[in-house]
Amino acid sequence: MKILITGATGLVGSALIRALEPENHEIYRLSRSTPDSDHDIQWDARDGFTGDEAKKLEGLDAVVHLAGENVAGGSWTEERKGRIRDSRVVGTRTLVKALSETKEPPKILIGASAVGYYGDRKNEVVTEESGPGEGFLGEICIEWEAEINKALEFGARVAIPRIGIVLAKDGGALEKMVTPFSYGLGGTVGSGEQWMPWIAIDDLVDILVYALENDEVSGAFNATSPNPAQNKDFTEALASVLNRPAFIPVPAFGIKLIFGEMGNTLLLQGARVIPRRLEQLGYKFKFPELEPALAHVLGD
Repeated sequence: MKILITGATGLVGSALIRALEPENHEIYRLSRSTPDSDHDIQWDARDGFTGDEAKKLEGLDAVVHLAGENVAGGSWTEERKGRIRDSRVVGTRTLVKALSETKEPPKILIGASAVGYYGDRKNEVVTEESGPGEGFLGEICIEWEAEINKALEFGARVAIPRIGIVLAKDGGALEKMVTPFSYGLGGTVGSGEQWMPWIAIDDLVDILVYALENDEVSGAFNATSPNPAQNKDFTEALASVLNRPAFIPVPAFGIKLIFGEMGNTLLLQGARVIPRRLEQLGYKFKFPELEPALAHVLGD
């Protein structure tokens, strides 16, 4: 297939390209950088495409839209929250509009969303049938998914993976967690009761490929392990894999004091998310259990 990937230089995008290239797919990359080849397409999430760049969208079979500013990249000032929203909502709107204006729009659009859609759900078991939660991330995800679904208007099969915490060695949330644990400074965060819906990078990439290749994958689905972990259990598993102690807890008030709304949302809240739709489709996870997943992604 002729496939366009946005966020191609990011953690997930680069891993997806490595998986697709051996299958002889023709891969195009969408980014803000000046194009280095005919397979690079330059754009801006807010301003769209310049010159003849939009013409490169002609003839695509599929698009995997992963672009979006890192929600954990800094405190959530109003200016930063605006950038986070625009990178997802406005960026998706810009992309889908450009695709709709091609002579033959792509037949498949996989547009990433996030488990932030569900908000803080305590111990409630959350599936795709659960409604959205409250708060900044929930509001963003609702708008984001609405823009993705506009591709239905030009006949695309639309699939929306709501992605959990991605476990990967070089990048993402896990890389930041490993550092304090490596120095023996790890511990539970807050009460430790908050749920962490996670997924190994290998499974996430496999799920994206699965969604590309299977027509029955459509609509929103949870791209998370079937076994979410509470923070206290995640802490124990990570300490075990790293063979380091984990006895220095991080109090909730410290998180809120240092990181404000971002810390409260990302570190002290969570949802017990289950990938019900993938299970119904018969998808088999390579790494359904946390400790083996951590050992795999952190191994040499």
